[in-house]
Amino acid sequence: MDSVIGLIGAGEVAKTFARFALASGHRVILSNSRSMESLRDVSAQLGDGVRVGTPAEAAAAPLVLLAVPWPRVPDALRELPSWDGRILIDPTNGFRDGSPASGIVDVGTRSTSEVVASLAPGARVVKTWNTNAMSAFRAPSPATGMKRVQFVSGDDDAAKRIVSDLLASFGFATADLGDLHNGGLLQQVGGPIAGRDFQLSS
Repeated sequence: MDSVIGLIGAGEVAKTFARFALASGHRVILSNSRSMESLRDVSAQLGDGVRVGTPAEAAAAPLVLLAVPWPRVPDALRELPSWDGRILIDPTNGFRDGSPASGIVDVGTRSTSEVVASLAPGARVVKTWNTNAMSAFRAPSPATGMKRVQFVSGDDDAAKRIVSDLLASFGFATADLGDLHNGGLLQQVGGPIAGRDFQLSS
């Protein structure tokens, strides 16, 4: 599986995801809200397989990771090309100002990923990559023969399978939690599995 993955955002979430993707033979398009020039150092650190682009170029990839703090989500998704069924991976956590100290946003009865989906009409949104800190994702599994679990939720089964296969190529086990509403509520910050480190025997 050799995928091109667009990254909207270039912080720790995006860089951690990119390192897994590159090590697994995938390629990435790195973008942020500032300028392509501001990404040159990050691109050099990540190495071969990275191309710097605009957010629109990143969003045109078959798979796209939305890796920005919650307050920046609307701006990050504004004025992008039509999604036309491309997959948008949502690891965002709904902290009011983007940090845990600020508390959790109130989006009513929806999951935060349903809010993301409403801002990206035509995208097949899959919630994943959000239940652990990036330091935990980078850490080796503490038990021999175990794989760290990544959870996926979404309304499109084919999109979830594609993302699950991608995460499997990174070396993770995956667990499907169902649709974007119910599964998203389980995964998102404040949900019962957020911040917990699950592992399965490989």
